[in-house]
Amino acid sequence: MNGAELNVLAVAGALSTIVVAAVFVPGIARVFLIAQAVYWSLSYIARPVVLLWTLPVPQFADSIADPRLAGVGYDRGIEAALNPVVFGMWFYAALVVVYAVWSRRKTQTLQVSAASSDPNFFPTLWVVYVLGTLGRLVSYATGSTGSAGDVSSANPILDFVTTMATVGALGLIVFARPTNPRSTALLLAAMAGGEFLWTVAVESKTPVLGAALALAVRFAMTGWNRSTTVGIGFIGVGAVGAFGLLQSLKTSGSTQSVALVADASYPASVQPFLSILRRFDLLEAATDAWYMNGRPWISGSDVVRNAILNFVPSQILGAEKFQSGTAWASQVRGSSVDMTGISVSLAEGNVNEGYVLGGYSGIVCSMLFTFLLLLLAVRWILARNVIPVVLGLTLIEFPVLFERGILGSTESLGKSLQAAILIWMVYLCVGEYRRRTARTVSGDSADTEVVQLAPAGGIANKGLNTWA
Repeated sequence: MNGAELNVLAVAGALSTIVVAAVFVPGIARVFLIAQAVYWSLSYIARPVVLLWTLPVPQFADSIADPRLAGVGYDRGIEAALNPVVFGMWFYAALVVVYAVWSRRKTQTLQVSAASSDPNFFPTLWVVYVLGTLGRLVSYATGSTGSAGDVSSANPILDFVTTMATVGALGLIVFARPTNPRSTALLLAAMAGGEFLWTVAVESKTPVLGAALALAVRFAMTGWNRSTTVGIGFIGVGAVGAFGLLQSLKTSGSTQSVALVADASYPASVQPFLSILRRFDLLEAATDAWYMNGRPWISGSDVVRNAILNFVPSQILGAEKFQSGTAWASQVRGSSVDMTGISVSLAEGNVNEGYVLGGYSGIVCSMLFTFLLLLLAVRWILARNVIPVVLGLTLIEFPVLFERGILGSTESLGKSLQAAILIWMVYLCVGEYRRRTARTVSGDSADTEVVQLAPAGGIANKGLNTWA
């Protein structure tokens, strides 16, 4: 057994430890931890296993066979790329075990959302969902929909509005509790189906995986059973698989022919999974980090500065903010791959970003940040105020907890905070409208009561004469 295989087994052991420990963690945190383990296993276990087994020759349109790994030998390259990953995964596993032991000492009860008791909360979710869906339709009709890896949106305003549909859909999936089981099934199917259609439209796995994770969060709050557990697994895997199939139907004939040629170099038993593996590409980011060979990227002070500035809107800042995904593509990957003329935003991963920024101490900081953000996401989802609830829902949608480091996470949180403020303003408008409507109805009821009591005489009798 070579070093690469040992490292794959070490990562598998760490992720298995996370899953076992997560079983003893109550509520929503359990869902996030297991989802992280599944996500990382596709990048750091499934993909290396395929490469070590098939030893593919790099060719055009094949993003799985990395020429850098093939050039030094897959066994040596994967071993070196996974060394920091092994450390990061085991450190994270230790954090989860400690948290599981601590949480078991507390009384475990089903987690309840405080915001659900607000009478204006669900009307707000429906309003933002409708507004966001209209924005999606306009975006699709005008060709302004983005796709995975885009550096900027063709229409930032429409892109901002479409986020409202995401928040509305996931909020209804997580919090809505119709009394009729049939209504519940229809609601969940409609919301998840809408996210799947949007996944195909924007050519990104994020919306459909966000919907699947939202369903899991819902069941974590209402209680799990065997059918819901199996169902979530089938929804997640089936959605990504169907997404890959639909994407192949959307591609042109020439592009599809090139992709088929690339897939044909793999064994037939592997080919059905290639479209999924291409979507989980953190092994490439780990290879980027290894090829940096300790060369500096940005300083620690720049990391702190950029992380803070990510919460300030560009319009107020008056300058272009640092884009970590774009910088990673051009500066980190660009150090070992010719990225000339290629403008794309890449997911760097928490382990890989931490390793490039500060070696193994950087990994510790990055993994600590991810773990604390996960715990914060749980508190936000259960909060009473609309703003933290929206922030929690966006952490379900955007894969911040799975494939971004400190810089990428703060970028997403900064954008989510702007969306949360906008939705909070909608919430205030909905509340004011409902109060005015209630006062109008109350006034009409009072007038009716005056008419009914009119025969008693006096002023009421004058009212009766007026109606007469």
